[in-house]
Amino acid sequence: MAENVNVKRLYSDLRGKIAAVHNEDELKIIDKAFGVAEEYHGGQLRRSGEPYIIHPIAVADILVDLGMDWQSLVAALLHDVVEDTPYTLEQLRADFGDEVATLVDGVTKLGKVQITSRETKEEQQAENVRKMLLAMSKDIRVIIVKLADRLHNMRTLEFVDPQKQRDKALETLEIFAPISHRLGIRSVKEELEDRAIRFLDPVAYASIEENVKNSSRSGNDFLENTKEKILERVRLTVPNAQISGRIKSVHGIYRKMYMQGKQFDEIYDIYAVRIIVDTVVDCYNCLGIIHDMYKPLPGRFKDYISTPKPNMYQSLHTTVIGKEGTPFEVQIRTWEMHRTAEYGIAAHWKYKLGINGGKKSFDEGLQWIREMLEAQQETGDAREIVSSIKTDLIPDEVFVYTPKGDVINIPQGSTVIDFAYAIHTEVGNKMTGAKVDGRMVPLDYVVKTGEIVEILTTSQPGKGPSRDWLNIAKSSQAKSKIRSWFKREKRDENIAEGKAEVEREFKRNYIRLDEEDYQTFLKKLCERQHMESLDDFYAAIGFGGLSINRLMPYIKEEYHKNYDKSREEIKITPVETVSRKKKDGVTVEGIDNCLIKFSRCCNPLPGDPIIGFITRGHGVSVHKADCTNVPKDIKNCAEPARWVKAHWNKDVKEEYKATITMTCLSRIGLMADVSMQVANMKVNITDINTRDTKDGRCILSITVKVGGIEHLKNLIAKIEKVDGVLSVER
Repeated sequence: MAENVNVKRLYSDLRGKIAAVHNEDELKIIDKAFGVAEEYHGGQLRRSGEPYIIHPIAVADILVDLGMDWQSLVAALLHDVVEDTPYTLEQLRADFGDEVATLVDGVTKLGKVQITSRETKEEQQAENVRKMLLAMSKDIRVIIVKLADRLHNMRTLEFVDPQKQRDKALETLEIFAPISHRLGIRSVKEELEDRAIRFLDPVAYASIEENVKNSSRSGNDFLENTKEKILERVRLTVPNAQISGRIKSVHGIYRKMYMQGKQFDEIYDIYAVRIIVDTVVDCYNCLGIIHDMYKPLPGRFKDYISTPKPNMYQSLHTTVIGKEGTPFEVQIRTWEMHRTAEYGIAAHWKYKLGINGGKKSFDEGLQWIREMLEAQQETGDAREIVSSIKTDLIPDEVFVYTPKGDVINIPQGSTVIDFAYAIHTEVGNKMTGAKVDGRMVPLDYVVKTGEIVEILTTSQPGKGPSRDWLNIAKSSQAKSKIRSWFKREKRDENIAEGKAEVEREFKRNYIRLDEEDYQTFLKKLCERQHMESLDDFYAAIGFGGLSINRLMPYIKEEYHKNYDKSREEIKITPVETVSRKKKDGVTVEGIDNCLIKFSRCCNPLPGDPIIGFITRGHGVSVHKADCTNVPKDIKNCAEPARWVKAHWNKDVKEEYKATITMTCLSRIGLMADVSMQVANMKVNITDINTRDTKDGRCILSITVKVGGIEHLKNLIAKIEKVDGVLSVER
């Protein structure tokens, strides 16, 4: 009963907030939605043990704070009933109308879709995101409801198991935080990022939180004093100015400390003062006052008023140093800019901007969704969308000028090729070179904020991009346009190149089929990729829209399951059935006094099923039974007598080399922590190397000496517990 009282109280509080901004008719529909949700979620509990209905109430509460309309609130209360209860989408449409049904259907995950073994986790995530973007293109409220849903799930993430915590946190950081940034919903973006980092790198999170806590003791006094001084000067010129202060978010500090290698005291914008005024003229007047009061840091001034961000954000930013020697950032904006900065797309509903001529800017703010969907349609691969979100929606951008003074904003790390395609598709396709600040630069030159870039083009018919540009361009938008050109202009060439690449990869992976099976197998691949013909499939691979390497895990699985029954059990014809010689922990049947070596192609360990191959003059080479170099059907291979049975001795005492590869979050001290775990297992490292990836991670590979497969599994389990280690593979 106490739980029911708690639910009623929560909804009563929510209803009071709704009643302040919605009329009686809308309130009745929201009450009806709560009644349906309460009835159908009755008896369901969350992982925390609380009644499930608490979650829809919390999601609706977040949306009320964002100022969303009544349809969004109804969708929030009902967003899980279709997926988790007998209540159908048809019932919902009959009870609440098409608009609410469309919102709920767009928010609903693909969780009820049966995921077969051939579909990877990455593909499922990509398909979820694709469906979400399709729904967003029809009604942007879908993603706003979804963001609120994810935000409340992140607030209660401690109740799920550790692996799911990391998976959800990583997805939030890579998908949902960038989307909320692109929509301009600052409060949601920052909380999603902070909560994700808390689970992905708890040690760094705790360290930053402690630093912020220590700084805030003196920082709050500093901000209060600074605000008073600024207000005293500003009110003489701008009487209606409002000033506030804030301390930078944990994730914002994390990015600079662990991705840019800075110390906490090297971050200049931990403290910020925000000035909100009535007009744009007042903004620039305040900027002059600030620069008169404090010394500005060179290169730290940004004018987002004359050059708004793609998410419609506008403000003046300048970093200055106070008399105490403490640097701080000053943001200056109008009230209208402030509303857009805080609520982004959601401000359209909160402040009814669409009524007052905001429709055009609203539609322009959603153009990126259509561009992503178009890029995905070109490739036929839903993972293209996920890649676009990770690369194109990141917060860091550069602002580059054309010779005419127009400003083009592109993702940080972009090359002159990305710049050309950002201007116009035809400019990119006709590009022959580029000048930066008047001097020629190579095509892989990375542009920087403030540079003037001139794209040199040709009028020569038939001239187009090079395939090498796909490896140089950084933005998904540019890559998509390059692929589109090859798809349109070079179809015959693409078909030939794609066909050759498929045959080459099949041969390299020992996939052998007769002509009839080969055609049937490829037709199934075409259907799975939604291709109308085999030529379309070859062409997609030829112009780079589809990667045969990405498909290879599925291809191998289907091949071994449907066309390669012999691999299920390796048939060995032994030379002799008597075990004779024990050497290096391995017994080879039928061979006496022979050199034994372990093949480098698969590096077998005690515990792995093994087989021996009699070499010419080099003894017996031991392979894993499932090694790609072991024939599928030994009985019918070229030299079956050279393949002999082998197995590990029970008293193996030797140590064997094994290499393991880790995907990690790049952070200071990571290698030391991994080495410590290895040392604690009394394991010797014989080789170690690392490389950084473009997404802020690193790949760490180590070669160790272990006593067998179980020893290696225990070591991997220990390494997986190291903070920042995302995955470990042998």
